[in-house]
Parts: sequence; structure tokens; C-alpha cells
Amino acid sequence: MSIRKRLLLSNVAMVIVPAAAIIIIEGVLGLLLFSLLGREPDATEVRTFMTVRLFLFLLVLVITNSLLTYLVSRSIIHPVEKLRQSARRISEGDLDFRLDAAGKDEIGELARAFEEMRKKLKEADELRTKYEESRRELLASISHDLKTPVTSIKGYVEGIQDGVANTPEKRNKYLQTIYTKAYDMERLIDELFLYSKLDLKQVPFTFERLDLYTYMRSFLKEWEMDFKQEDITVSVQAEEGENYEALVDRKQLKRAITNIISNSIKHMNKQDKHLSICLSADPQWVTVEIRDNGRGIAGEALPHVFDHFYREDEARSSATGGSGLGLAIVKRIIEEHGGQVWAESEQGIGTSLFFTLKRK
Repeated sequence: MSIRKRLLLSNVAMVIVPAAAIIIIEGVLGLLLFSLLGREPDATEVRTFMTVRLFLFLLVLVITNSLLTYLVSRSIIHPVEKLRQSARRISEGDLDFRLDAAGKDEIGELARAFEEMRKKLKEADELRTKYEESRRELLASISHDLKTPVTSIKGYVEGIQDGVANTPEKRNKYLQTIYTKAYDMERLIDELFLYSKLDLKQVPFTFERLDLYTYMRSFLKEWEMDFKQEDITVSVQAEEGENYEALVDRKQLKRAITNIISNSIKHMNKQDKHLSICLSADPQWVTVEIRDNGRGIAGEALPHVFDHFYREDEARSSATGGSGLGLAIVKRIIEEHGGQVWAESEQGIGTSLFFTLKRK
């Protein structure tokens, strides 16, 4: 019952209950007076009757009003006090409690809204803690990945300064190494900057309807020379006559596929290298599978391949480890498209990376 109805009924009861009580009291007293006396009462007895009736009426009025006021105020003050205590606990940073809201009045609705707010605050606090831990891990990884090439650059520069590179060939080799390390640092910083912008949702996305089959074939043509150099055969598989149109950002999707293919090429260890792109569709989604026949990913590493700075290679070799941000960027881009990304792999056989894109 709402508070308004409760107060209205209380006010009505404060009038009806005393009125009914005085009628009953007057009837009972009159019956007793006339029955006991068996005659007409005199003026003194009538005054006594009126005094007793007035006293009982006032007593009933006071008891009724006090009782109704207590009950109504208790039904309001008690939940408000619980809300006050909960607000104090939240202000002190305590979010590990539950506010029960059984009432169906306005205060009950307020308590339920308050409990929902507490849950969201707790979720936000847990998310903040998670982001804080992630930030610390990110800083540690950045420090490690930047320190390695900086140390190498310093070493080679000192070698040139100390005259270790005393021939043109050595000097060119040292300079080429310095350039390569500097390029690796620049690439890492660029990917880190992109990942940070994607994480903060500061990268603009412009969606358009594209036929993914045509798009994939066009994309692979740009990589034709790279595939020839690596001696990789490539194929695109799709059901004939199927519509593979989806809403995508052309530029960001290209970046995501580039990262996936680069990662696949990097881990191909067989003499006969093959990469295939398979398309499938349902009324809502187009699913893209990029499959390679590389060395595969260990089962315990598979759930972490999309984590930033994660490398299966414990030695964090630059030859195979990369920046550790490539697939993390892929995940952010696909999620911004409203899709999902996941990987399946078998060691020694190869890896399949899947992602979905909206058709509408």
C-alpha cells in the first residue's frame, strides 16, 4: 500500500474509530444507567454520565490517534532508518551488504532503487580494481618491452663510440641494428597508442555495408607478394550464391585482419604453408574463420591469446613474440563492431581464429 493511501486511511480511521467508540460507549453507559437505576436519572446522575462519557471519548481518541500514528510512522521511519544506515555504509566505502526491500510503497521502491545503485557501485568498484590491476600489468609490460630495445641501442651506440665498430661493414651492421630496434620501439608505441584509444573508445568507426567475400579477395591481393615471399598458399572458401554483406568499418577491419594474418604467418613452421579464409552466414551474422597450419597454440595458453601483452613464448622473443598487442587490438575492433572473436587450435596441426560481424 502506498504511503498516500496509508496516511489517508489513518486520517479516516482517526475520525471513524472515535465516533464509533463514543456511540458504543454512550449506548453501553446509557443501558447500564437506566437498567441499574430502573428509573429516570436526576440532574446529578446525568452530569456524571456526561463527564464519564467525555472522559472515555477523550481516552479512546488519544489511544486511537497514538496507536495509528505509531503504526504509520513506524512503517515509514523504520525503512528510512535502514536507508540512512545503508547510505552511511556506502559513504564509508562498504559495499558488501544487501538491502532488503519487502515493501510495495514508495519507500520500498526507493529501497529497491538504492539496492540496485549499490550493486552497480560494487560492480564499478570491482571493474575499477580490475582496470587498476590491468594498468599495472600494462605498465610493467611496457617497461619490459621498451627497456630491451633501449638497452640494445645503448650497447651498439657505445660500441660505435668506443671504436668497436672499426670497419665500415661493422659500423653499417651496428647502425642497421640500431635502426631495427628503434623501428620496433616505434611500432610498439603506435600499437600501444591505438590499443589505449580503442580501450577508451576514442577511435571513430564509420560503418558501411560491404560484401565480405569480395572484400577478402581484394584484401588478399594486397598481400600477394608477401605470401609469395613466405611461400604460402592462400584460399577463400564460401558457399556459392550466399550473401555475405555485413556492416563494417573498412579501415579498422583491415587492421584487424592484418594483425591476424601477420600473427598466423609468424607462427607457421611447416615447409608446406597454407592459409585459408572461410565465410559462413546466418540471418544475423557473418562468421569469418582464418585458419593456418602453423605450430598451434597450447591448450592452457588458448584462453589468453587476446589478452594484451600476452605471449605464449616465455622468452618473449621479438622474432616470434611481437608486441603482444596484435590480437588484443583485434578483439577491441571486433567488439566495437558488435561481434565476438575466439580461437581454436591444436598443437602441431594449426590454429583457427573466428570473428563475427553483424549483417544488419
